[in-house]
Amino acid sequence: MSATMAMVGLFWIAEGDVYVGAKPSGHAPGVRLSPEAVVGLGDGQSRLHLWEDVRDLTVSGVPVKTLMRQVGAVKDLALGTVLELAMAGGSGLAGEAPPLMRVGVETADGVHELMTYVAAARGYSQTEADLSHTLLSRLTEGEATLETTLATMARWGRAREGGTPRRAEREELLREWLG
Repeated sequence: MSATMAMVGLFWIAEGDVYVGAKPSGHAPGVRLSPEAVVGLGDGQSRLHLWEDVRDLTVSGVPVKTLMRQVGAVKDLALGTVLELAMAGGSGLAGEAPPLMRVGVETADGVHELMTYVAAARGYSQTEADLSHTLLSRLTEGEATLETTLATMARWGRAREGGTPRRAEREELLREWLG
């Protein structure tokens, strides 16, 4: 059985694990939301912030889809293809790392910044970004809300087949998880 992964808003859900941004591999930076803590993953940011200490969660650097961003993505793809052909399969633009987002974890002793890669190749819809920010705030409201919300997201991830749903379904899922 292959691992099921899906992006919903700013979240990457792989089996029962919930990440902010893309699921990291190797030493890449990432942020996992476990039932016990916000976990910074990757080189230089291996940290654990217990939920009982977390006052707020914020994400900055979220690329939001705009008409100009979509035009730019098409232009970059075309330029990359031309360069690939001209260089006969040279280095190419495809090997570039995706942009990074900052996840701010506020505790009594300040805001701790963790980095994670963007999972949406062309950015997120404004609605998905807004709903995701609200959901992150909701996770800090208390243990019952946190446990119920993360458990629901993880359960959905374990039952999901077929990868990432379409935008309308992702937005509906975020609204559902907000209660």
